[in-house]
Amino acid sequence: MARYEYRCPQDGCFEVTLPIGSAGPQLRCVVCGNAATRIFSTPMLARTPQSLVGAIDHARRSAETPEVVTRIPSRSRPARWRPARPGHARLPRP
Repeated sequence: MARYEYRCPQDGCFEVTLPIGSAGPQLRCVVCGNAATRIFSTPMLARTPQSLVGAIDHARRSAETPEVVTRIPSRSRPARWRPARPGHARLPRP
């Protein structure tokens, strides 16, 4: 079963669940009975992770208006490695 979306000129969009491949180009509106035209929408858009949507939006914004840097960033030293447990520091290293 698949969901198909139709648009009625009077009542707007609605979805119907039909077997795959059985949806026609027109269907009767579930509210008023007028002819509704099948429309094609992007599938599973609501399941896109929010972090991915944010990254795509950020990339799109930075392509059009990149951030301007006024100074060179300071050099930061890499964090010193510390063992999770203090006893591990005394173990021989490979």
